[in-house]
Amino acid sequence: QVHVAESGGGVVETGGSLRLTCDASGRTFHNYAMGWFRQIPGKEREFVAAFQWMGDRTFYANSVKGRFTISRNDAKTSVYLQMDSLKPEDTAMYFCTASPVGDNFYNDAVWRSWGQGTQVTVSS
Repeated sequence: QVHVAESGGGVVETGGSLRLTCDASGRTFHNYAMGWFRQIPGKEREFVAAFQWMGDRTFYANSVKGRFTISRNDAKTSVYLQMDSLKPEDTAMYFCTASPVGDNFYNDAVWRSWGQGTQVTVSS
């Protein structure tokens, strides 16, 4: 089983930047992708970004494309989410994911490992 843990959330003003980190541990050998989702209370989880090791492919939600960048470390045990030009609508709890089953990374049902989340608040 893969365990993931997020860090790096906080409060930032509109237009500011934050960098989230997700560290994976445990049986990471078979893991081939990691990603980020976010959720606002009372709403469904929303896909944000994913990184697939094969081919170093990245995937983004349209709402964050051009503002957020997902990257990984060489060991393939951590992913980072660089968030620039933040907007109040980016305010949410951000969750890291790992151990997907399949490659429809946009679907939260694909991911088997989830972190506890880190809060990102963008003030207007």
